[in-house]
Amino acid sequence: MSQQHQHDRRIDYIEFPATDIQTTKRFYEQAFGWEFTDYGPDYTSFADGRLGGGLRKVDSNTTGGPLVVIYAVDLEKTQQAVIEAGGTIVREPFEFPGGRRFHFTDPSGNELAVWSEQ
Repeated sequence: MSQQHQHDRRIDYIEFPATDIQTTKRFYEQAFGWEFTDYGPDYTSFADGRLGGGLRKVDSNTTGGPLVVIYAVDLEKTQQAVIEAGGTIVREPFEFPGGRRFHFTDPSGNELAVWSEQ
């Protein structure tokens, strides 16, 4: 089976707007260990070990849109890493059917969530 067939109709890449590429890049490196490849001053791509994506330069950013949710084995440790890397917790950990999660914004204002099983 070809790789194209395996990836057909699957989310393949996620791109985040970033008002400051370098600051946002450092945040994800520190908080989640993502690896980056720069493509000039206005774009960098990342690999998180499972899914690829990128940061593209924008003049301003608005909140809203789809919520990207990251899995973590240790929710509290990951929350602390987000804070230490410069993220802002916008919704403290809460329970939902199947686990717990918190929401944060990155240095460019993108809101994401982190979840873990109970």
